[in-house]
Amino acid sequence: MSIDHDSHVQTDPDDISSNNSGNRPFHEVLAARAARRDVVRGGTVLAAAAFLGMAGAVGAADPAVAGGGHGPGHGHGPGHGHGPGHGHGPGHGHGPGKPGKPRKPLLGFTPVPASTADAIIVPPGYTAEVLIPWGTPLRRKGPAWRPDASNTAAEQAQQVGSHHDGMSFFPLGRGPLGSRRGLLVLNHEYIDRTLHYTDGDAAMTKEKVDKALAGHGVTVVEVELHGRTWRNVDSKFNRRVTGTTPVAFSGPVSAKHPALRADNPAMGTLNNCSSGHTPWGTYVTCEENWNGYFGTEDPSWTPTPEQARYGVNASGFGYRWHLADPRFDVARNPNELNRFGWMVEIDPMNPRSTPVKRTALGRFKHEGATFWESKGRVVVYSGDDQDGDYLYKFVGDGPWRRHRALGRSPLDHGTLYVARFDDDGKGTWLPLTYGKGPLTKANGWQDQADVLLRTRQAADAVGATPLDRPEWVAVNPRNNDVYLTLTNGSGWPGEVNPRTPNPYGHIVRWRERGCDNTATSFEWDIFVLAGDPAYDPQVELDETNIFGSPDGIWFDGDGRLWIQTDISNSTQNRPDRGHDNLGNNAMLAADPNTGEIRRFLVGPRGAEITGVSATPDQKTMFINVQHPGESTTFWGNPTPENPRAVSNWPDFDPAGRPRSATVVIRKVDGGVIGT
Repeated sequence: MSIDHDSHVQTDPDDISSNNSGNRPFHEVLAARAARRDVVRGGTVLAAAAFLGMAGAVGAADPAVAGGGHGPGHGHGPGHGHGPGHGHGPGHGHGPGKPGKPRKPLLGFTPVPASTADAIIVPPGYTAEVLIPWGTPLRRKGPAWRPDASNTAAEQAQQVGSHHDGMSFFPLGRGPLGSRRGLLVLNHEYIDRTLHYTDGDAAMTKEKVDKALAGHGVTVVEVELHGRTWRNVDSKFNRRVTGTTPVAFSGPVSAKHPALRADNPAMGTLNNCSSGHTPWGTYVTCEENWNGYFGTEDPSWTPTPEQARYGVNASGFGYRWHLADPRFDVARNPNELNRFGWMVEIDPMNPRSTPVKRTALGRFKHEGATFWESKGRVVVYSGDDQDGDYLYKFVGDGPWRRHRALGRSPLDHGTLYVARFDDDGKGTWLPLTYGKGPLTKANGWQDQADVLLRTRQAADAVGATPLDRPEWVAVNPRNNDVYLTLTNGSGWPGEVNPRTPNPYGHIVRWRERGCDNTATSFEWDIFVLAGDPAYDPQVELDETNIFGSPDGIWFDGDGRLWIQTDISNSTQNRPDRGHDNLGNNAMLAADPNTGEIRRFLVGPRGAEITGVSATPDQKTMFINVQHPGESTTFWGNPTPENPRAVSNWPDFDPAGRPRSATVVIRKVDGGVIGT
């Protein structure tokens, strides 16, 4: 996810690697892999012959039998998970199925063109309506949104937060009712320092810090379909979780751990990026760029090796909260850092519940939490979104239902792994377990809590493969294949493949051994190289589907793969960066069986498209538009005097400002989205 690193320079801090481990980078692995394989090129898919052979082999047995896996329901609420179908193989439609019987096409909409308009564009026959933009009061009698940004911190805490990101829909009811009424739970990643206050990013005050903290976190809001329109309603479930909400810790790093002893109570969640929906019906929000909120004016302070590995420095991302709140002064209150970088579980059905940071899942810049179930055990995939960092997987140590029956969290009991991608198209999940391999006391590791607090360094030690900014993960409900977006990368020394640098990104796909997502080995390949063939002849896309910087990724229940883009605002629309033909950030849909990709939606200026969920009947889709109107090199810079310099979406109020918002997408004929 992008972040407002500076009010006038949009260099994304995630593009700057803090990994100096010397581990073999993914592009070198990919180069060696390509040198050893025959590549089958067709449409938009790059599929190794060995991987296609593996897919064909699965056709001899139903993956539901071979792997026993199924998903948690993709936002359809507890107990409604979709098990895998009959194993459609990736590539060119050569997966198992009845001989001679053609598959029903997954994509039925007309692709929309790339656009630079300050608008939401969807295909003919679809509608897109704005829901719960930043500042919407949680209840009708709550504080109203003020277009001049003069809402106070106390008022912001009673309103929908800013910079909408990961999201899940939780049905309230079974059957058709569950597709008409539910809880929408969504993240708020960060705030725009120019647009969040009336005077922009002028002198820092405690009130400004408090308002910013109230703009972060998570919103839970009940929504309902009223006639043909979705609306938010007053509800006992409506609440905010912010940067000051009391939190608990569970797992190997307890709240009493010395590394968590700070000058203030444990509270808050920050930089909430993507999210996950557990099989038992809770929401998991992920803390990504938490390091950027801390800083100091102490000239004698220098980061420890651990702090440096997480990108902590004296200036942070320029928020300057430490000037008004000692909680964020890294020299005065260094352990507050250690309370962030976790996955946080929230029960949306219990408004009085305390959010819990699940430490067994590791501490890093979590981009997301993709939940899956295999053989009764929970599996959680997560990327560490920084150039040169890693892909992780948590596997529960027993059936999650048994843990729940015994009053234990399934997320406190299991093994955290990190991925190594090998030259021959195979890979291994390396356990991050104290006492195994290099993670011993002789090598400076104290216990499992130490391994989890220093997850990045533990992954360095075991030899994980650095990646080009690993972001979201999605699992195909039809065959358990796993997909990972790699947004872009600076490149690494050595032979280039697919690219060095890699300004457009790509999507990696793998199959766990035996289609069992708890397995410790897998076979991998490349699903698609993003970019513009006008600037890179390796790219096999056209005007209907060119895209850059894939970020959000999600499978619907029918097996459509939805891809959302996050081209940074330092690059978006610029011909000198090879991005003039890509237009604004977009959302596309792909058919994994054929490799076909079509552009489905284009967002307004300065925004990224992120967050996606759907009702159980798949007739309503919710997506988020984050940071419209943010400062861009191409369009210019908003100011307190002219906050509308880049965008005025969605209100187009001549005295207002752009606002992040959720968008509701429906078909005019009431059909399934994507058909």
